[in-house]
Amino acid sequence: MRNRFCFSLGAVAAMLAAVLCAPTFVAAQAQSSAAAKTATKPAINKKAGTMPRTPDGQPDLQGVWTNNSVTPLQRPKELAGKEYYTEAELAEVQKRERDRLALDDVEGEPPANHSGVEGAPAENVHYDHAQFGLDWLQSKVAWNQRTSLIVGPEGTIPPLTPEARKRLAEVAAKEKGHEFDGPENRPLAARCIARPSGGPPLLPTRYNSNLQIVQGPGYVAIEAEEIHDVRIVPTDGRPHIPKSIRQWMGDSVGHWEGDTLVVDTTNFTDLNPFPGAQNLHVIERITRTDEDTILYEFTVEDPGMWTRPWSGEVPIKKLSGQLYEYACHEANYGLANTLRGARVAEAEAAAKKAAQ
Repeated sequence: MRNRFCFSLGAVAAMLAAVLCAPTFVAAQAQSSAAAKTATKPAINKKAGTMPRTPDGQPDLQGVWTNNSVTPLQRPKELAGKEYYTEAELAEVQKRERDRLALDDVEGEPPANHSGVEGAPAENVHYDHAQFGLDWLQSKVAWNQRTSLIVGPEGTIPPLTPEARKRLAEVAAKEKGHEFDGPENRPLAARCIARPSGGPPLLPTRYNSNLQIVQGPGYVAIEAEEIHDVRIVPTDGRPHIPKSIRQWMGDSVGHWEGDTLVVDTTNFTDLNPFPGAQNLHVIERITRTDEDTILYEFTVEDPGMWTRPWSGEVPIKKLSGQLYEYACHEANYGLANTLRGARVAEAEAAAKKAAQ
């Protein structure tokens, strides 16, 4: 069988945001449309004359970085038309996120909702986010005054084209009922083959949202901590590989425009990073704006998938530590248990049918 993700009709855009693990926090209360447009774009803190250089004279992007963020990929409806928080609003968002992630409901006790009221619905029970390294705030956060990582007035992934809706509906109909037939039917991420963390685009992940960049003459290498995928980007002027060759992470080639590394990536499969996109094209712009910050900008397009290209930006902050091992398969019984559960469900269904 072909390796395929399962598609959810009418919710592909939402699925993309979920896969990319962006939280969906919103303002404490809805703001008027007039107030929603008062914040303007903060100035980029690009310090002249402080750009570190490699021995061959290029901007030095090397080091360990994090794009850890609580900014959602898509703008919440409550903030429609508001592209930026004011500084005061951002401070409130930071406080709210810290309060939310500080919640530590004890197993067996009545859970509290986010207002601290006892007796919230049982489905709201959660464990200590930090216990298994799932706390966004336990490491450095690249705080951002943007209300969404996607830029522009809408701040959302554009609608699917009619062609894409039809194609995804056909795939969903064909795959329905076979999602758990075997490991080849499960998503690449569940099989520890590829994850969106390495990009492109480089977007925040649920945890281990860290990167390491290494440079040499004619090359830039970008490693993601989660699953340790490494993208080696040649900057020596070579062309893309033939269109007939498709790769999970695409084929990246780069060049320098002043102090900005521009990376052009094509030749993706239709499985990663956006399932169903058959002719994905991603352009990334990576600019070191000061000693501790990289401005990461990206544009995604596929005329057969979305009605228009869409763009975003993510601040990336310097870390003083190092990347750690991410053993995706070691002691990971998720895939085996998922398939074992499917076989049990099938056996129970067969027994019930036989008893009728």
